[in-house]
Amino acid sequence: MIDISISHDILNPFNSLVSFIMATIDQYHFFLKGKIIKLGKLKRLTMRKASKRYTLRNKVNLVKGGSEYFSLLLELIHNATHSIHLQFYIYDDDDTGLLIAKALIEAVKRNVKVYFMADGYASQVMSKAFIAMLKKSGIYFKYFKPLFRGKSFYFGRRMHQKLVVVDARYALVGGVNISNKYNDMPGKPAWMDYALYVQGEAAVKLFQLCSDMWQSSSVTVCGLPGDIGNFLNSIKQKEYCSVRVRVNDWVRYKNQIWKSYFELFNHASKSIIIMCSYFLPGWELMRRLSKAAKRGVKIKIILAGQSDVWVAKNAERYLYSWMLKNNIEIYEYQPSVLHAKIAVADGHWVTVGSYNINNISAHASLEVNLDVRNKLFAQQVQQQLEKIINENCIQITKENYAAGGFLKTLWQKASYLFIKIVLRLFTFYFKREMDIPPARGDENISKHVIPDHAEESAVL
Repeated sequence: MIDISISHDILNPFNSLVSFIMATIDQYHFFLKGKIIKLGKLKRLTMRKASKRYTLRNKVNLVKGGSEYFSLLLELIHNATHSIHLQFYIYDDDDTGLLIAKALIEAVKRNVKVYFMADGYASQVMSKAFIAMLKKSGIYFKYFKPLFRGKSFYFGRRMHQKLVVVDARYALVGGVNISNKYNDMPGKPAWMDYALYVQGEAAVKLFQLCSDMWQSSSVTVCGLPGDIGNFLNSIKQKEYCSVRVRVNDWVRYKNQIWKSYFELFNHASKSIIIMCSYFLPGWELMRRLSKAAKRGVKIKIILAGQSDVWVAKNAERYLYSWMLKNNIEIYEYQPSVLHAKIAVADGHWVTVGSYNINNISAHASLEVNLDVRNKLFAQQVQQQLEKIINENCIQITKENYAAGGFLKTLWQKASYLFIKIVLRLFTFYFKREMDIPPARGDENISKHVIPDHAEESAVL
């Protein structure tokens, strides 16, 4: 586990302003600088500014998937006193899922409010008896967009985020799902994955995000604990670490994580290391990567050697020739399935979360990442990724890539085209919608617990 805490950036609560406008103005249009603009556009403009801000009072740890992640998760659940939010793409009712469920049920017995949301497609393996047990115990349970239900069903729009928030103080954001595959089981190591553990203001923001996900349900989500301000004030200045919450949901005009990568590729000056499980960037990000390489940025990409989706892996390998031509170094991870989504740039900026660098994450799924701007933390992450490259990866070169011949290349191209067609089929009918949350008792919580200061900044 990497532990770090230093920086000096401060957040300005633009989200509070947006919530105030949404709750108090009924007009569809708004007069600004002599022009009539739509309220939805005003919200997007304001949120665009807010999304650039880093919160300051945070402590962060990089947590490896497997036993390290689940030990920490159980500890957080056992120590919860106010509320627990869980939002997962995959939750299996296997040994690992049952272990977490029992801890959640014990938390409810301590009068902790537990809100559990799972994706309606990827988590439908959960039995009716398991879900009934959760509900009977007092856990608030909800599927995100069950298949073929709802007024605006989008098959490809899945809740891909993996997120836990405890007491609005502590949060885990990463690529780890709740399943035996992501845990260290007897004789079988976990898939390679990472999460970021954050304590502080970013956890408050994530609490807001989770609460808003319940706005269309009949469940009334509890507000912030009364002593949250004291907790944030207890974080010492020498521990400060700049963190910002980034969200992608194309349907709701949110593409913050894509923008983080766009800015990263634009502004990196020395080095970029990316670890990604399903790497199929769109042409714009490919163009930015190519330009970064041409201006001398050393780019290393760690990809899966073993994959749980072989069509996607072959599609990914179709891009190897392009990467090699652009002097991008490729490494395939060997010990187990690689599922992590993490990047570090120039030894002072890191992003961790659920976002894969591909068009599914960019244009279909709901994703959450955390960006961390801190030199010491980023350098430690970079060292850890370099160690993985040296000890656990095989480098792909022009020679060993060409070894498969024409038929292999043909299969890879067919896989690449298939993935593109599937994405189009799942998303061609998507319509962008404004997401205007209703007024809530704690909708201005940022104003009360996060200082009214900000520094607008590019990624690097």
